[in-house]
Amino acid sequence: MNALFHKWKIGLAKTSKTTFGQIASILGASEISSDTFDELEALLIQADLGVKTSQAILDSLWERERRDGITRAHELKDALRQELRHRLPDPPPIRFSNKPAIILIVGVNGSGKTTTIAKLGHYFLHQGNQVLLGAADTFRAAAVDQLQVWADRLNLPIIVGQQGGDAGAVAYDTIQSAVARHLDIVLIDTAGRLHTRYNLMEELRKVYRVMGKALPGAPHAVWLVLDATTGQNALQQARAFKEAVNVTGVILAKLDSSARGGMAFAIQSELNLPILFAGLGEQADDLQPFDPDAFVEGIMASAY
Repeated sequence: MNALFHKWKIGLAKTSKTTFGQIASILGASEISSDTFDELEALLIQADLGVKTSQAILDSLWERERRDGITRAHELKDALRQELRHRLPDPPPIRFSNKPAIILIVGVNGSGKTTTIAKLGHYFLHQGNQVLLGAADTFRAAAVDQLQVWADRLNLPIIVGQQGGDAGAVAYDTIQSAVARHLDIVLIDTAGRLHTRYNLMEELRKVYRVMGKALPGAPHAVWLVLDATTGQNALQQARAFKEAVNVTGVILAKLDSSARGGMAFAIQSELNLPILFAGLGEQADDLQPFDPDAFVEGIMASAY
């Protein structure tokens, strides 16, 4: 357990040092001054929690100060940590009653989607599942090649189609293959697309519908990969994908490369989508199930 918390601490070092580390200076005095809350609010917004979430946290801290008589800096730090944790509910357990369970992975260009799919394959494989990858990103040859390299490295079977071919057909064939082979988990990649491009989002809806024809009820989950380095910009992406294909969960990729980890709170409060996994590094096992306790301790590490 200590090793796992250490992984989170290392992965969140940029967010912790760049943003939350400033809490140590803001709350450095032994007494809370009249400017403390204004400075703290500015810091939370800078950390990409968003104005709405930051204000809600500050209101709660104001109430706790009045109710509990908080006057010392270390007491306010502890109260802030508790407020942050309160706003990150435990994600739902990742269990599927369907076999095969079909998971559609979506996201914008450059979000880290293809690499994340490979890491998910590694995760489910080590959970004792038989996994099949579907390379339905038919627009970018590099994406298919990249997923193929990962599949070979992790010894995972993969279904690919022709470059420029029908993405829905690849998804259909992948699901049919999984059914015939009695596999457990299917992870289907899709072409990265800007959420503002209507025609591309319509094509994604088509892939979604085709999957339901291949297996009634599919996809059983739709997970959106968000690049943690984009901060608040990711919220607009998430809203568009959620509307298009009924996103059921979020994966925060590149969290170890970001100083904007505070976006996790905005995702939870404004989109009401559970964060299921977080990317904490480049290795296959660096994709970790989201742990709210480890996350909060990680971003607060530099505040003490």
